[in-house]
Amino acid sequence: MRHQEKRFGTNHQKSIVLRHLINSVLSTTIFTYCLLSVPSFGAVPRVSAYQKDSKPVTVAIVLWDGAQIIDYSGPWEVFGQAGFKVFTVTDNPGPITTTYGQKVTADYTFDNSPQADVVLIPGGGGTRKVAENPRIIKWIQDQSKNARYVMSVCTGAFILAKTGLLDGLTATTFHSAIDGLGQAAPKTKVVYDQRVVDNGKFITTAGLSSGIDGALYLVEKIQGKGQAQAEALGLEYTWQGDSTPARAAFADRYLPDFQGFDAQWISVTGGLDYWDMEVMISKPSSIREIIDLARKQIISATPHTGSAVTLTERASKSGDGSELAWKFKDDLGRSWSGYASAAPATDGPNKFTMTVKLTREKLTR
Repeated sequence: MRHQEKRFGTNHQKSIVLRHLINSVLSTTIFTYCLLSVPSFGAVPRVSAYQKDSKPVTVAIVLWDGAQIIDYSGPWEVFGQAGFKVFTVTDNPGPITTTYGQKVTADYTFDNSPQADVVLIPGGGGTRKVAENPRIIKWIQDQSKNARYVMSVCTGAFILAKTGLLDGLTATTFHSAIDGLGQAAPKTKVVYDQRVVDNGKFITTAGLSSGIDGALYLVEKIQGKGQAQAEALGLEYTWQGDSTPARAAFADRYLPDFQGFDAQWISVTGGLDYWDMEVMISKPSSIREIIDLARKQIISATPHTGSAVTLTERASKSGDGSELAWKFKDDLGRSWSGYASAAPATDGPNKFTMTVKLTREKLTR
């Protein structure tokens, strides 16, 4: 008994210990309940002047065979978390095959779709052909009369431009389609250095994931910046607003397309002021042919230049390759330096590695 008393204590001590145990359990239970009651980032209370005492914001996403999945699903995720009611619209009833074989059945057709507060036009394969469909053009024109916002993503800008609603406005699109949009929409000012372009009612975004930025931007306009930031955190998406650089403004804007090479990527990195890539080439089948083809395209096909391209060639230090160095000024008057080299590959016969680097020169004072 004495041993037991030392181990467990007296009856009085037992009651004290029991009370502490009960209090601890109650405190833990209450604390846990409070934690579970706190809204997550994806469920932050949504209060906006527009939504207070009104119906949820409605979003109509127009779809067709070949629509790009991320162009509509990324914004859909953002709008859904914001509490918006999203529905899809297409030309004819029945399943749609979007990119990579995804099957989607739209909620409505152009004949029976309700009016939406926001109209979303994604890009994707066959966008220019879709833009020739008079039914989709008329539907967008009709919806835009009463919609608060109309937003295109990626090459969806070609469809929106076809409606005439971008005439006299500024727009952007997928980075490799910038010049094409300028040709297709001569009355629209096309810019390459913005991920989201806001004209008030009409908004265009750059390619693919830029649609997520555009959707968050719309949430900010409708529900406030804090709500948009909370949505981005809930999505685990790094949203930097206007400070996020547009892909079309990256340094490879000032590189030729390098046509005529049978090549595979080894590595590629880049940003606004530099580009660094390495490829494995199987054709052309000699260093001389590779360097000659690269040199011709660098001199004659470097885009968006404001000066002639000056280029020099030299043998590599190892003696088994060749190198090119070139300089030019871009259309904004900024100076660039380029470097390219070709050498035998180490992992197989009749293969070569080609390295291309482009760097914007810093101003010296």
